[in-house]
Amino acid sequence: MTQESKQIQGRTGPWEMVLGLEVHAQVASKSKLFSGAAVGFGAGPNEQVSLVDAAMPGMLPVLNKFCVEQAVKTGLGLKAQINLKSRFDRKNYFYPDLPQGYQISQFDQPIVGEGVVTVERDDGTTFDVRIERLHLEQDAGKSLHDQDPNATYVDLNRAGTALMEIVSKPDMRTSEEAAAYVKKLRTILVYLGTCDGDMEKGNLRADVNVSVCRPGDYEKFRATGDFKHLGTRCEIKNVNSYRYIQQAIEYEARRQIEILEDGGKIDQETRLFDPNKGETRSMRSKEEAHDYRYFPDPDLLPLVLDSAWVKEIEQTLPELPDAKKARLQSQYGLSAYDAGVLIIDADRADYFEAAAKGRDAKLVANWVTNELLAKLSAAGTSFTDSPLPSSDIAQLVELIENGTISSKIAKEVFEHMWNGEGRPAEIVEKRGLVQINDTGAIEKAIDDLIAGNPDKAEAVKDKPQALGWFVGQVMKATGGKANPATVNELLRKKLGVE
Repeated sequence: MTQESKQIQGRTGPWEMVLGLEVHAQVASKSKLFSGAAVGFGAGPNEQVSLVDAAMPGMLPVLNKFCVEQAVKTGLGLKAQINLKSRFDRKNYFYPDLPQGYQISQFDQPIVGEGVVTVERDDGTTFDVRIERLHLEQDAGKSLHDQDPNATYVDLNRAGTALMEIVSKPDMRTSEEAAAYVKKLRTILVYLGTCDGDMEKGNLRADVNVSVCRPGDYEKFRATGDFKHLGTRCEIKNVNSYRYIQQAIEYEARRQIEILEDGGKIDQETRLFDPNKGETRSMRSKEEAHDYRYFPDPDLLPLVLDSAWVKEIEQTLPELPDAKKARLQSQYGLSAYDAGVLIIDADRADYFEAAAKGRDAKLVANWVTNELLAKLSAAGTSFTDSPLPSSDIAQLVELIENGTISSKIAKEVFEHMWNGEGRPAEIVEKRGLVQINDTGAIEKAIDDLIAGNPDKAEAVKDKPQALGWFVGQVMKATGGKANPATVNELLRKKLGVE
């Protein structure tokens, strides 16, 4: 990425944006962080609430060990420092939907310290995003404002659900980079099994910090670590789609530039993104970077982890996206692009590997990432629930490899497969789609065509590109079943085309 591509042109000259993200990922757990209440989507109002979640007097929080394990696993997946000693704090400010009046979180002693995530841009280049910390905290409940014209209802089902807040350094410089980072983070979490990554349900959402500065100022910040070189940042809360992340950033950067160019100053504040209007609006002022009051939670002892236990967790880590991508490239000879498309989803990559055994891997990858992926996406289903098993794609590719069908016919066969008409070999036999490899039959079709079009046959000698017409006519005459390579070879020979 060039320096110019990061710039936004204003009335008074170029500007650059600086972006840091706080991603809230709901821990994949059956119960909450400090209570035994169930976690799940779709339950009736207040059906998944314990006495702890409701903040009944005398009810004490008990830390969920599995949630701690999930946080450690995530930290290891982010190549981050695992802090063997951490602490829970009370984050005090008014939550209308958190009855205890504070959030149990972690402040100056988080469970996970600094790490790094390598992110790929659309053009194939990569950049690193430094992770500042990951801490555990409980989620709030949900306020419902549309149930009654005069009242707000509170659903506490979500209150107390375990969240991992993953805080990045201000390492992203464009809205595209921010979206790519969240995509990569989501992929890692899903691979690890520590978060399901469902953004529609709010299980993964981002707070986006946006500021703008003049060209050269960011480099001064990186060299010195001094934030005074950067502009005042605004935080956009709870953005839950890649598209909205980009839209919110673009709008907010332009808003700040306009204020600065008019001689104003940026107020540090928390803002919300309105996807209907495509703009951000003020939510609350934020005089300091942390406008909350923290103190150690008196009901919870410091969390001390055994290094041997952390080592055990590390040994259970699955193959992560970057490692899988490198292996698919080396083992199967795939391009970086094809491998990158496959590893976006672990189930997709597994499906490919099952289909590619003993087959042309590049050809299998094409079928998996193009035709099959398009069908599954249109049907709103996943590779796990694919109506076509990997063995069917393998058989289809085998039929192409051994010359039974052409690539063109294979697309027809695939449509019949998708419509539930059976396995590829059965469909080819039943519908008479076997490729014509008999040179005699193909020669006859060619001879008939040349005899019927002597002028065009003569013209090919001067215009070799006209050969394509003859190929198309032969394929048409044979119902698309003639071997294209044989057709080309015989036509060139008979028409005298080198």
